[in-house]
Amino acid sequence: MWRALVLLCLLVGYKVQAVEPFALSQVQLEGGPFLHAQLKNIDYLLELKPERLLAPYLNEAGIETDSPAYGNWESSGLDGHIGGHYLSALSLGYAASGDKRLKQRLEQMLGVMRQAQLKQGKGYLGGIPDGGAMWQQIRAGNIDADLFSLNQRWVPFYNLHKVFAGLHDAYVIADIELAGLMLNELGQWLQELVSGLTDAQIQQLLITEHGGMNDVLADMHRLFPQQGYLQLARQFSHQQILEPLLDNQDRLDGLHANTQIPKIIGFLKVGRQSGEKSWYQAAEYFWNVVTGERSVSIGGNSVREHFHASDDFSDMISDVEGPETCNTYNMQKLSKLLFLDSGYSRYLDYYERAMYNHILSSQHPQHGGLVYFTPMRPGHYRKYSSVHDSMWCCVGSGIENHSKYAELIYAHDDNELLVNLFIPSRLNWQQQGLQLALETRFPDEEDVQLNIQSGTDKALRISIRRPHWAKDAALQLKINGEPVAAEQQRQGYLSITRRWQAGDTIRFSLATAPRLEQLPDGSDYYSVLYGPVVLASKMSPFENEKLEFIADNSRMGHIADGPVCPPEAVPMILGDAQGFLTSIARLPGTKLAFSASQSLAKGEGIASEQVQLIPFFRLHDSRYQLYWPQFSEKDYRQQRQQAQDIARQQQQLQARTVDQINPGEQQPEAEHDFAGEQTGAGVNQGQHWRDASGWFGYKLRDHEHQGRILRLRYFAGDSGRRFRIMMNGLLLAEVELSAPQQDGFYEQDYVLSEEILKRADQHGHSLRFVAAKDSIAGGIYGIRLLTEKVGSE
Repeated sequence: MWRALVLLCLLVGYKVQAVEPFALSQVQLEGGPFLHAQLKNIDYLLELKPERLLAPYLNEAGIETDSPAYGNWESSGLDGHIGGHYLSALSLGYAASGDKRLKQRLEQMLGVMRQAQLKQGKGYLGGIPDGGAMWQQIRAGNIDADLFSLNQRWVPFYNLHKVFAGLHDAYVIADIELAGLMLNELGQWLQELVSGLTDAQIQQLLITEHGGMNDVLADMHRLFPQQGYLQLARQFSHQQILEPLLDNQDRLDGLHANTQIPKIIGFLKVGRQSGEKSWYQAAEYFWNVVTGERSVSIGGNSVREHFHASDDFSDMISDVEGPETCNTYNMQKLSKLLFLDSGYSRYLDYYERAMYNHILSSQHPQHGGLVYFTPMRPGHYRKYSSVHDSMWCCVGSGIENHSKYAELIYAHDDNELLVNLFIPSRLNWQQQGLQLALETRFPDEEDVQLNIQSGTDKALRISIRRPHWAKDAALQLKINGEPVAAEQQRQGYLSITRRWQAGDTIRFSLATAPRLEQLPDGSDYYSVLYGPVVLASKMSPFENEKLEFIADNSRMGHIADGPVCPPEAVPMILGDAQGFLTSIARLPGTKLAFSASQSLAKGEGIASEQVQLIPFFRLHDSRYQLYWPQFSEKDYRQQRQQAQDIARQQQQLQARTVDQINPGEQQPEAEHDFAGEQTGAGVNQGQHWRDASGWFGYKLRDHEHQGRILRLRYFAGDSGRRFRIMMNGLLLAEVELSAPQQDGFYEQDYVLSEEILKRADQHGHSLRFVAAKDSIAGGIYGIRLLTEKVGSE
C-alpha cells in the first residue's frame, strides 16, 4: 500500500486549512452503486424488529415484554449492542434520505428506551445481562478486568458505548430533544459510577475492550460543556495505548485492532478540545502507521481481528479471517476528522479507497447482507449476514456504513466549496445560495461534470480534488466548454474563483490506468488497482462446488469456514510483475472489466478466458483473488511445490482437528466459554497466550466424540512453571514445563484416557488449567483437540 509517511512531503508549502462538512440532509445521492447501497440498507433497517432489539433493555429494567430478544450475539452476553447501533443507523439514514419511516422507527425506539431508563433509575440504560449487580461491584472498586471480560461480563463498556453513541446521534443528527435528555442523564450516571474510583482503577477498567468511550464523552463535552465530560473523557483514555504513540512508537503487534482504533479517535478529540497537541499528534502518528504500513489494498487491516507484525503479511495471505469491516468503519471516522481539521487530501485518498473497496463491497447488492471478514487469501470467499440471525459487531457498524456515503463528497469553509469524492449527487448550500449537481459514471467512465443549478451573489471558490491516481494531463478543467487555468491554493486541489451563475458547467476527466500495488512488507504479492478501485478475479477451483454464502445463527457463523483453495489452483504472475501489468487490457462494454493473460501461470483447471478483473465491490457469491503471487520463471516450480507441501501438511492437521482455540483472542475465547480467576493474556513474538496464577478454562466442542489427543503449544521461556491440566473434572496431566530447546515455541500431546472420555457431555469436554502453589499455569499459546493419528501429518 502507499506509504502515508512519505506523502507528508507533499504538504510542504501548504498551510493547514480546516474545513466544515455539510449535513447529510444537504447532499442527496443521485444514482450509482452508493445510492443503491443506501436504499438497500434502508430495507435492512426496516426489516429488523424494534421490539426484539428493545427486549434486552426491557428485560434489564424488569419490564415485561412479549417479544424475545434476538439470538446470536444479542443473547450471548452482548445483549443490546445492536440496539445502540440501530439508533445511529436510523439517525444517519433519516438525515441522508428524508425517509420518514426511519424517523418514526427512531422515535419508537427512544420512547421505549426512555421507559427502561426511568425504570432502572439514576439515568442508567443498557441491556447488559445482570448489569445492575456488575455496576455495583465496579462502583465499590471490585474490578476483575481481562481483555474481553469485565467482572465476568462480555465487554460491557463496549456495549454501553453503542448506547451513548446512538443517543448522541439521535440528538445531534436526527435533532430529537428526548435523546439529548437521555444522553445527559446516562452521562451523569457514569460520572457517579466512577466518582469514587481512582484514576488507576479507571485505567484497570480500560484493560477490557471499551469501544470509543473517550470519543463519545468528548462529544458530550461539546454538547454539555458544564458537566465535566471532558475530564471524564481524559480518564477514559487508555494510557497504556496512548503513551507509546506520544513517543511515536508502534507497539501494535498482536493487539486487537478494533479495540484500539476507537480509542485513537478519542485521543484526537480530547487533544483537540483540551489543547493538548501531543494527544492529537499521537492520533496522526497512528493513522500514518496503520494506513501506510499495516493496511492492504482495500484499505482494511488485521488478521483474526488482531494487528500482525508490520513486516510480515504472511498470515494476511494465508488466513481465512482477513480484515474486519469494523476496523475500516473506525479508520474512516479517524480519516474524516483528520481531513476536516487540516484540509489535506491524503486523508481522502485513504477514505476513498476504503469506501469503494471495503465498505461498499461489504454489503450484498441483492439481499443487503453484511460482511465481517474479507479474506485476502487467494481463492477464498466471504459470508454475509442474515437480517434476523446475524447480530455481529460488523452488522452494527455495517448498518451505519451504508447510510453516510454523502458525508464527505463535499466540504466547505466560508467562501470555498471543496469537491472531494466523485459520486453522483446533488448539493444544496443554503448559506451561499448555491445548488449544484455532480454527474459521473465513474469508475466505468472517466468524465465528471458539475452543473450549477442556482448561482451565487458573490465570487466563490470551487476546489476540485486532484486524486493521486489521476493522470495530471486529464485534469484540465473546462468551464462552459472552455479550458481554464486553475489555481492551486490548497494542497491536492485545483481551484476556480468566480461568481457562479445557473447553467454554468465544470467538466474534467478522471483518466487513470491499471497499476500494481505490492504488500506493504515487500513480499511478492500484488494487487491490481484502477484509480481508487481494487480489481479482483472470480475463481472456481472446485468442480461443482456449492458454497453457503449466507451465515447461519451460530456464534462464529460469520467465518467462511469452507475448504481453502490449494496453491496449485491459484493463478500466479510468472516472471516480472511489470510484464503482468502491461498484459492487462480493458474489455469492451460499459462496465469496468479487464483481462489478464500474458506473464500469467494459470492455476490447474483454469482457462485463460476465466481470468478477468472487475471491481471488487461488484464481486459477490464467489471465491475470488485480490492478491496475485509472483514467482520468477527459474524458481516457479520449486516454490509452488513448497507451497503445496505446506498446504498438504496444514490440510492433514486440519482433517484431524476436532476443535481448536487461540488463547487470548476474543472470538475464540468467547466461542469456547472462557472463564478464569487471576488470569492474564498477552502477545509474545506475535503469538497470543494466556496464563494464570489461579486458573482458566474453556469448553472444547466435540459433538461426535472423536477427540482423543489434546495438543498444547508452549513457549520455551516459560520452563519451570507447574500446573495441572484437568479434563471433564479429572486430572489429565501434572505439568512442569521443560522446553526441548533454548528458545521459541514447541508442542506437547496429551492422550485422553477412557475415564476422561466417558465424562464428556453431549457437547464436548471441559478443559481447565490450574496453577500449582506459587507457580503459574501456562502460558498456553494454542489448543487443539485431535483425533487419533492416521498416517503422517
